[in-house]
Amino acid sequence: MINKKRILLIEPPFYRLYNPNYSNTKYPLSLGYLSEAIRKDTDWQVYVYNADFSPTSEDMKARYLSGEGFDRYLANLKDLTASIWQEIRSVILEYIPEVLGISAKSQNFIAACNVAKIAKQINRETLVIVGGPHPSLVGFEVLKCADIDVGVMGEGEVTIVELLQAIESHKPFTGIKGIFHRQDNKPLENAPRELLNDLDSLNFPHRSAAEVLIDHKLYPASAFQSIFATRGCPFNCRYCGSRYIWGRRVRFRSPLNVVAEIESLRKLGLKSIHFDDDTFGINQKYLNELCQALKKYSHGLKWSCEIHVKLVNDHNIGLMKEAGCYCISLGIESGSNEILNIERKGITIEEAIRACNIIKRYGIELATFFMVGFLNETKETLVATEKAMRTIKNASINYSIFTPYPGTEIFRLCKEKGLVSNTFDPSLYNHQSPQNCFCMIPPEKFREMASRIERFVDRRNYWNRIKRNLSLETIAKIRELGLVESIKKGLKRIAGR
Repeated sequence: MINKKRILLIEPPFYRLYNPNYSNTKYPLSLGYLSEAIRKDTDWQVYVYNADFSPTSEDMKARYLSGEGFDRYLANLKDLTASIWQEIRSVILEYIPEVLGISAKSQNFIAACNVAKIAKQINRETLVIVGGPHPSLVGFEVLKCADIDVGVMGEGEVTIVELLQAIESHKPFTGIKGIFHRQDNKPLENAPRELLNDLDSLNFPHRSAAEVLIDHKLYPASAFQSIFATRGCPFNCRYCGSRYIWGRRVRFRSPLNVVAEIESLRKLGLKSIHFDDDTFGINQKYLNELCQALKKYSHGLKWSCEIHVKLVNDHNIGLMKEAGCYCISLGIESGSNEILNIERKGITIEEAIRACNIIKRYGIELATFFMVGFLNETKETLVATEKAMRTIKNASINYSIFTPYPGTEIFRLCKEKGLVSNTFDPSLYNHQSPQNCFCMIPPEKFREMASRIERFVDRRNYWNRIKRNLSLETIAKIRELGLVESIKKGLKRIAGR
């Protein structure tokens, strides 16, 4: 039997740098799609390793990510003798890949560089390829990391196959679209790759997870519940980097293809799934067809999604409810219409509140996204956002601090205003970083206001998690006895707030 060449795909650590028990307990879809393309169209042996997964995961807190945990994050990032890097080293040593593929976002790019360095320390001949959002945004700047050999821009399913075929046949990379690499020690960017038109041609990303995912047996079934129905987002929010990766033209999988993937997941024991689409239900005809297919072929399935405020109306929400939708995440971002307008969100806070009320009227759980510290943020607009966060009753709040991603329009604007230096280090700035302050509010005042909001978010989310685990009868009894406020105070103390 001929030994196959090996490629190891890695999701670098991020949350585990804050706390070893924090976890991205999710099978990375991007690596799942890549591994399936490799298995389908090459003879390479592929393995997937999520270095940000911990089987003893615990709930993450916004306050911890932006506060005391940040020092631990920085220390772990700089210390390659830390346990997380030793774990990664042992995995690379065990599988000895000829090619290492790393998926990098801006916030974990330095961690990706660490992984690349470890791989090169083990074997200088290992070819290191980095793909994902960050290289798509900044291009061949990632080659400033000497341990990275090739960068991939945009969708990588076809690109990775062509790269492996070129390696196997000892051909140069010059004709492969969508990459940047070195030639004669100089960075070279090849022609861009066209976006995939036929998404149905892709294998389901979880299809071979049991064979390719390292420590597969330690993952809960819920780690495989995310799927894409579409790629791309037509909106043009100023702070978002999605359009640089997927494009603004939305591409759709056929409803039957989506349902086929869902049914294969249900055979694994899953009773609910989450649509990871940037904006679910963007096309009315497609939404109708997909919901009808879900009702017909996936009866009893519960699912969640993220949707734009403008798409929330009685027809759409009623249709989604009938098809099994139990939770909707709504990107509100700011309580200030001034900020919403500047950021090209295309909504008002009044429209957002109406959308929240419609969702709740249909008995669907509501989760909201809020972001603080926009470029034009003032103390007054931040107060308006805090008020909106406290006013809207929801199941959970997804809290972020505005972060300018290198390579985006908003990054250039921040640089023009002197808020971003030429030595910008993406590892210092992420959506919970206490060092983030790219707005008009003085840093000390902004941190004071943001810390207050973070404590509120943790408290609200903590209380809602407790309520979800209580029976209706227990909740009614607590209210009857007038114990709600006492319990809330006790929970605050338990949560360290």
